[in-house]
Amino acid sequence: MVTYKYGNVLSLLTVLVGFAAVYIHLWHSNGYEHPLSKVAVISYLDLLANDTPTDGRVLHSMQEYGFFYVDNIPEYSADEELFYLKQFYSLPDEEKMKLAVKKHREENSNVYRGYGPLMEVGTQYKEVFNMGPHENQPSSEGDTVLEQLKMISKEPNVWPQTGNETFNKEFKRILKDGLDIRLNIARSVIRSIGRSFGHPELIDRFTEAEFSTLGLRRYPIRETTNEKMNSAFDNVTLSELEHEDSTVTVLATFNNTGLQALYQGKYLDVPPSGNGFIINVGTLIADIVDNGVQAVTHRVKQVDYVRHSIPCFFNPSFDADISKSITGRLTKAGEKYNLFGEWMRDYLPVVEPALLKEKFTQY
Repeated sequence: MVTYKYGNVLSLLTVLVGFAAVYIHLWHSNGYEHPLSKVAVISYLDLLANDTPTDGRVLHSMQEYGFFYVDNIPEYSADEELFYLKQFYSLPDEEKMKLAVKKHREENSNVYRGYGPLMEVGTQYKEVFNMGPHENQPSSEGDTVLEQLKMISKEPNVWPQTGNETFNKEFKRILKDGLDIRLNIARSVIRSIGRSFGHPELIDRFTEAEFSTLGLRRYPIRETTNEKMNSAFDNVTLSELEHEDSTVTVLATFNNTGLQALYQGKYLDVPPSGNGFIINVGTLIADIVDNGVQAVTHRVKQVDYVRHSIPCFFNPSFDADISKSITGRLTKAGEKYNLFGEWMRDYLPVVEPALLKEKFTQY
């Protein structure tokens, strides 16, 4: 007779519930097969094994659907992550504002990593908290705009210092561990895509990945709506308009619905990530690999409950050349930029208006 400890049973149940969440939304009760039912679900260890069969599954799903799932992640608990996310956002405003980015708290030095209070910017209505891979203040790069931007890409994280030491310690540990897991996944995705196209050197453009970021997102219930929130495609009310990402996204939606992806001319509900992640690449990466994979167009429907998610964006190194594709073709970004850092100077304030001023390097 096998005896399980409570913690082991709970962990097993969490995995099973998360695994089921990916599938149960893909089928209707009458047996109708959902168009997204064949999106790949790949185990974490298989993805990191760097083998050819897994490469084929990744490539097919990225070409056909523009995304896939990763599950069975050792030492990862979406429930634990979501618990501490909610604990953070339940802190008093004065505690959160101690971590605010410079746009919202002038005396703070952190520009991009930190807290952004609830703001309504266009269709966006959310609270944000960003962290990255850096803990120590970098040495000065110089005084030019690009050198200042490189400093921002390496700026250290800021962490809550509340009266609850257990929360302080666990919040930091869980997010740092969560970022490490996601970066492992993202690097493996880039390696897989590079191998599939005969260009394993693709990963060399991501050696430093300084601007890579994990973000906690809280979307409160919106009491009012406006016409700008309605899709021009089908008039559905949205909290995030239709868009493509830019680089590699590793997304946790937990058990929240609302995310939709464009497939064969229709927006379809994307099953929640459960105890795993949804993986997609954006337009910049697709262009670099000669559009051998697709950057999926997606959006988020307005929902009638508080929604949480954690996107992680894995970015090329600041000094990576993005002007040429893997075959030497001039990329769309290359028409204006050579380095990824130059591209981010213009791109970042557009996608992070709640955190950054338009000329965010000029403080």
